[in-house]
Amino acid sequence: MIIMVIIFLLILFWENELYEEVAESTIEHLHVDYPQSNIRVRYCNHMIFQRIIKEPDNTCKKEHVFIHERPRKINSVCTSPKKIACQNHSSTLCFQSETKFKMTVCKLTEGVRYPACRYHLSPTEGFILVTCDNTGPVTFQRYVD
Repeated sequence: MIIMVIIFLLILFWENELYEEVAESTIEHLHVDYPQSNIRVRYCNHMIFQRIIKEPDNTCKKEHVFIHERPRKINSVCTSPKKIACQNHSSTLCFQSETKFKMTVCKLTEGVRYPACRYHLSPTEGFILVTCDNTGPVTFQRYVD
């Protein structure tokens, strides 16, 4: 009986870990901060640490973008007539927003391994490029000034 309970708890823990990895890799979790968080000091450092944003090998990302627009507006990019080939995926189409979005660009200033990453922030506005599937945006590719 005790072994069955232990096995049940292990399976439950494992399922939660899998769900967290999937949930944390969504475009909304990684790139959307709307309304913009009210963090006045070290915005980038706080957001990147809070959302566990890093490269797959646990190194610091060189650059990361947070978009400060409604998720509905970001979803509408997938219906944009502006379609171009994505930079690194020649057969994949990127959809470009028709209007500029408010964003914060976080650029790495020091650190190599997560969580010892320090960033400088740059508020900006630009067009976003995303890949889409039938449900909406899948990945944020880049922004264009």
